[in-house]
Amino acid sequence: MKNELESFKEILQLKRYSKQTINSYLSNLKLAQVFFENKSFVSINEKDWFNYVFHLVNTKYIAASTQRQIVGSINLFYKEMYGKSLNLDQLNVSQRENKLPPVLSANEVKAILTHTSNLKHKALLSLLYGSGLRIGELLELRLSDIDSERMTVRVNQGKGKKDRLTILSHNVLKVLRKYFVEYKPKDYLFEGQNGGKYSASSSRNVLKQSMKRAKITKPATLHTLRHSFATHLLENGVGIAHIQKLLGHHNIKTTLIYTHIANDSLMTIKSPLD
Repeated sequence: MKNELESFKEILQLKRYSKQTINSYLSNLKLAQVFFENKSFVSINEKDWFNYVFHLVNTKYIAASTQRQIVGSINLFYKEMYGKSLNLDQLNVSQRENKLPPVLSANEVKAILTHTSNLKHKALLSLLYGSGLRIGELLELRLSDIDSERMTVRVNQGKGKKDRLTILSHNVLKVLRKYFVEYKPKDYLFEGQNGGKYSASSSRNVLKQSMKRAKITKPATLHTLRHSFATHLLENGVGIAHIQKLLGHHNIKTTLIYTHIANDSLMTIKSPLD
């Protein structure tokens, strides 16, 4: 089983899939490996996969987007490793959910950062929000990706295998400089206790604890900080095309979702009761 996954990883690397995509696919397959108790993938049939995804939907309450990614991982694995296609049409989510992404207010973000006392944790959350980064992009950052002269952050091979530049806040830079002095990272911008990249799970726990201390109870994830970054820029008058470039969206339709969240114009409308 391990050899199959390693071979699959090498195929994806040769086809130039991004690190984040490869890690996501492998993570999905490793979780399935545990569920099937190390049963050989080649012996797992469509009915088995249906039962597995059904289990995730009904016990883990996975989102539709997660379900799509899992089914995509399975299909690609069988195509590349065995040269065959599985009939998993019944597992495809027929229609994308038309949900607005959750957003924190500017005051809520400030409260979260205020209640993050650990300097490393404060630097991580500040940069995530202040530059509108995905957590996978932030954890891949090297020291050289921070340009304090041009006040930019370089994102290498982000989603869609694209490089881009995004903004670096002066306030975030101050926090980062203090963090550099105290923690002295050697390679990655944020490193674990034993070196190497800081983990996404640790990052999620940082946000969870800070929100708890700030007494913010609304549902929010690390990606909510990115949504909040885009929404707050729009509310402050930044053009949608500029926001698209900062976020690294291929299609501006993806960015336009924030026009439905920004309250700059909505808040000027009076209720008929007023």
